[in-house]
Amino acid sequence: MHTFEYVRATDTQEVVRMLAEDPSASCLAGGTTQLDLMKDGVLEPPTLIDITRLPLHGIERRGESLHVGALATMEELAADATVAQRLPVVREALLLGASVQLRNMATIGGNMLQRTRCRYFRDPAVLECNKRAPGTGCAAVQGAARMHAVLGVNENCIALHASDLAVALVALDAVVHIQGLSGRRTVPLTEFYVTADESPERENVLEHAELITEVEIPLPPPSARSGYLKVRDRVSYEFALTSAAVVLVVEDGTIRQARVGLGGVGSKPWRAYEAEHVLTGAPATSATFQDASEATMRDAWTVPGTAFKVPLARRTLVRELQTVSGVTA
Repeated sequence: MHTFEYVRATDTQEVVRMLAEDPSASCLAGGTTQLDLMKDGVLEPPTLIDITRLPLHGIERRGESLHVGALATMEELAADATVAQRLPVVREALLLGASVQLRNMATIGGNMLQRTRCRYFRDPAVLECNKRAPGTGCAAVQGAARMHAVLGVNENCIALHASDLAVALVALDAVVHIQGLSGRRTVPLTEFYVTADESPERENVLEHAELITEVEIPLPPPSARSGYLKVRDRVSYEFALTSAAVVLVVEDGTIRQARVGLGGVGSKPWRAYEAEHVLTGAPATSATFQDASEATMRDAWTVPGTAFKVPLARRTLVRELQTVSGVTA
């Protein structure tokens, strides 16, 4: 049995200091990922810092941005009036991401920082895992890899980022507010995550002695329409095989603005800039949507178990572009 010290904290800077003093300490919020990893033996922190009492709750609209405390729950954000009115893509991603019970526990910051669900990473008996033990290889490349990534990966790691919410947030140009020993900094969410082909052992740019304090979500124009489509093996609370977050402004049949995020295919929440380039200024037609989907998946890196995701991701994106734009032919 692994023993650890449990500490309750009430001050954000105090937590930052404790993390700086103990490089092996971990934070506990909703616990929906942290506790699973500890039970599996993947994480064995000597100190577990409970941060649920920090003043990082609350959701507030300030002008044309929504500021979300890192400890706000998924359910609280899904129920927010501004989210319902201006950010349906976020609401749908939240509701499709977990059961009500989990949404009432899981925090926004924790959801964004959740570790990969790769079965090889989460099994300490598997020795070949560059994410868990750099330099050992990637068992998934030669093993069963149906729930793995095809973008931002190579032979060193094909682990998938599982968050639905983060896919919607990268499409909206959300910004992460971070507090560390040296003060505060902000990072665009598109620059927050690290791809597996860049550094398998690191999933984001957050330093050990830093905390996410807030997520800032710019509101799209009032004329924008948005939505989130999740394709999965079963209807109820399953991780995405593929997903698409789409935000469009269409005027007189022409796409004036397009934001696209993809899930279920990337080692990080994937911003589909190639698709946006094809869509912006083009007619809102199924032919345009097909061109955008093909551009997005052009650089996919697959193994036999993940090859099916390429055409599935294309179809997912085309379908959601049709749904959001109202164009089906």
